[in-house]
Amino acid sequence: MARYGFSSLKLLAGLALALAGSALPAFAQVEPPPAAPKPVIIWDVPAFNALPDDEQGRLARYGRSVIEATYAHIGPAVADPAARFAGNNLACSNCHLQAGRKKFGLPLVAASADYPTYSSRSGAVSSLFDRVNQCLKRSMNGRPMRQDDRPMQAILAYLDVLATNIPPDATIVGAGAGAIPELDRAADPVRGAAIYAAHCAECHRRDGLGVRRNEAQPDMGYAFPPLWGPDSFNDGAGTARLITLANFVHDNMPNGTSWVAPTLAPQDAWDVAAFVLSQKRPQLAGIDRDFPDLLLKPVDAAYPPFADSFPVEQHRYGPFAPIRAEIARLKQARGAIPNPNTP
Repeated sequence: MARYGFSSLKLLAGLALALAGSALPAFAQVEPPPAAPKPVIIWDVPAFNALPDDEQGRLARYGRSVIEATYAHIGPAVADPAARFAGNNLACSNCHLQAGRKKFGLPLVAASADYPTYSSRSGAVSSLFDRVNQCLKRSMNGRPMRQDDRPMQAILAYLDVLATNIPPDATIVGAGAGAIPELDRAADPVRGAAIYAAHCAECHRRDGLGVRRNEAQPDMGYAFPPLWGPDSFNDGAGTARLITLANFVHDNMPNGTSWVAPTLAPQDAWDVAAFVLSQKRPQLAGIDRDFPDLLLKPVDAAYPPFADSFPVEQHRYGPFAPIRAEIARLKQARGAIPNPNTP
């Protein structure tokens, strides 16, 4: 204050007020940027058994049953041939654990809030209805439902209830399958075979074909699902990609494992996932048309065509860092690389 003196301070204060007053109308018209949504840590999922006994409540509870026992409602062995939308006897909950309510167990609690959204796999905006049908084609190795088919309406109603208290476009803590550190080497299916024998074969069997609840009644599904073979997910499924499967295994397997206290070390999860994906499974027709822009194709989608020059084996087992570096370079140089097989 001694530096300017009292009179000078009054003059400066007056000028500041005048400037603030003249600028106020301009500033008043500027909206502050919206705050980024806070991650949703606790999932406030309604109690399904407390839903009203009305059409929507019954539909959502039926949807939960379709998720938990898909094989019994739309599987390939159900009595009505027109209702056979799934091509295998898996359940949606074999991948979306606890009917989509387990953290890092490929949860579904935000699905209804997240869609519609752009799908790099189709190159178009995808609705939740579209996404469910993609799961039917790929994970269930089946065929799409119509939007007015009751099982589809039920699944969508179930997903709507799950997301009741999830803000649109919110980030949930526990989404996906996790993010364990990647290897700086290729995942090793030979090493993974020993890990499978020690930790997985007791439930999924040494031949990987799972354990049926009743061998004479396929529509009763599996107590432990097959991981490969004719009744498993096809090569277009999300779990047919190493990064997804390795993280899923690390955070959830053997059965009962939690991401809080995993059983397998990350390198063991990578190698056992590589072993599982080295086995034969159904092939999805037209898979080469996925990803109209090849630069948006995940590095572990191990089926051609590719934007880069790395071999199929490296896309299947890694290491993925060199592929990512090449994709980044190509994006900067070319922006996009069209898939020659996409119409």
